[in-house]
Amino acid sequence: MAARTARTTTHAAIRVVPANEASWDDLQKIFGTRGFASRCRCQRYKIRDFCWSSVTDGERAERMHEQTGCGDPDSPTSGLVAYLDGEPVGWCAVEPRTAYERLLYNRVPWTGRKEDRSDSGIWAVTCFFVRAGNRKRGVGRAMARATVDFARERGAAAVEGYPMTVKEVLIGELHVGTEGMFAAAGYREVSRPGVRRVVMRIDF
Repeated sequence: MAARTARTTTHAAIRVVPANEASWDDLQKIFGTRGFASRCRCQRYKIRDFCWSSVTDGERAERMHEQTGCGDPDSPTSGLVAYLDGEPVGWCAVEPRTAYERLLYNRVPWTGRKEDRSDSGIWAVTCFFVRAGNRKRGVGRAMARATVDFARERGAAAVEGYPMTVKEVLIGELHVGTEGMFAAAGYREVSRPGVRRVVMRIDF
């Protein structure tokens, strides 16, 4: 897929750019060296369950480096990077739904819907991560808003997410975002696969 220039999204002191316009060092600062996110490197939905343990932390980082195209604005990229007062603080994954092999076998996107799982024109927002010390400052919501133009400008027919509907969640579950974040960005509910999850979408 040919790279396209995306508008930078700015909200107050928050700036959101395609990851290929950010440096790999900035992305490293966001993920840090501790916790599950630093080991996962947004590969959870890209590697099938039975293969996960055979892929090392270093290999997952290498995969993310290649997928994001950091530092090369002419390359395809797999997400967005957020800056708060000039500091890299947030990551959001958004790509064609077909890029997430594990997602294709997850019940959440498909329950109660008839969807063509091979349709690369449908994009998916699968992960948000905000650096510790910068949460509850609107970074996640700014990234959710930025996904809309990001997907549209790259030819998506629609973009969807699979956020949590409740506040009482286990540690790490909110990486998929919240219903409120997506609603504020203009996404609308299309299905509820369970009491704790909702599928939200924008068709272009």
